[in-house]
Amino acid sequence: MEELVRRAAGGDRAAFGQLVAGQYDFIFAIAFKWCGNREDAEDIAQDVCIKLARIIRGYDGRAAFSTWLYRVVVNSVHDRQRQGRRRQKKVFALRDMTPEKLPPEQEQNVLRNQLWAAVLELPPRQRDAVLLVYGEEKTHAECARIMDCGEATVSGHIHGAKKNLKKLLRAIS
Repeated sequence: MEELVRRAAGGDRAAFGQLVAGQYDFIFAIAFKWCGNREDAEDIAQDVCIKLARIIRGYDGRAAFSTWLYRVVVNSVHDRQRQGRRRQKKVFALRDMTPEKLPPEQEQNVLRNQLWAAVLELPPRQRDAVLLVYGEEKTHAECARIMDCGEATVSGHIHGAKKNLKKLLRAIS
């Protein structure tokens, strides 16, 4: 992989095409987790692939390529949200449902969906930290590299997110 990245960064078009083809599912999956909408995730993945053609030469190898690419995708999601293009906020009719009204096997899904809906309501840096640590199972160190901050900052975002989630989840119930 590193050789392919090096060749792509050096201007080898065939290597770049191979790299993008090999990483597209990874790019799409990240975008989908962050925006929660298939159409937006496809648009973001395409935007990232186009953007990669311009920025791949800037990859310096200090971080793993996957970490660098992760950051590019998350930043693209944030850019799209800031631009206000079809910003997708998940509004669940689940807020109207209570566990008592559901069969036992559906109760867990409703609670999980309510939690992730609340996560999407968090401030952006807290949301990113929660999605990376709990959704992607990244360590605080990996999360810090992706978010371009310190591990202590990640811990602070997680702590703040937990406090905010308690408030948000109380408002739902």
